[in-house]
Amino acid sequence: MPDQKTLSSSQQEILLQTLNARFDQNLQRHQGISWQQVLDRLKNNKNTLWSLSRMEATGGEPDVVGKDSATGEILFMDCSPQSPEGRRSLCFDEEALAKRKENKPKGSAWGMAKEMGIELLDEAQYRHLQSVAQVDSKTSSWIDTPKDMRQQGGALFGDSRYGQVFFYHNGAESYYAGRGFRGCLRV
Repeated sequence: MPDQKTLSSSQQEILLQTLNARFDQNLQRHQGISWQQVLDRLKNNKNTLWSLSRMEATGGEPDVVGKDSATGEILFMDCSPQSPEGRRSLCFDEEALAKRKENKPKGSAWGMAKEMGIELLDEAQYRHLQSVAQVDSKTSSWIDTPKDMRQQGGALFGDSRYGQVFFYHNGAESYYAGRGFRGCLRV
């Protein structure tokens, strides 16, 4: 049975063309990083390409948004103008999903992110993303939540309104048609 987390050569080529075109159209997001640097990191990393393909397939429009100065890793984040359509109507995590007895959502942000091989953005990453691409002007996105807040039943989400980035809280079991999640992939 073939590994389900790999792409065929033609799928890889199509994905790389899509990513390259987006990279070239949005140079302000990744100043000082060349496409060749990105390509060198992606080469022969089939699980990374698979994760990027899942980000793309669920409407995330992944693009390079910077480089981790400590590790040298290239950072891809979901840059779609609104929260990715294929990742909305999810509660925060698996614990919250298990607690819902009625009207359960189709899944959780954490569960889907784990399955995709990506991480939910934290507050600093979300602010950075907003600095290079204004997102979530009509939607909102779950973000990584401090453990003490999560232990009390809450979870954080962010959005952008009136030219400002806002963070709010909700019960982790809640879900809305206009709330999804954005991910980060380190390459």
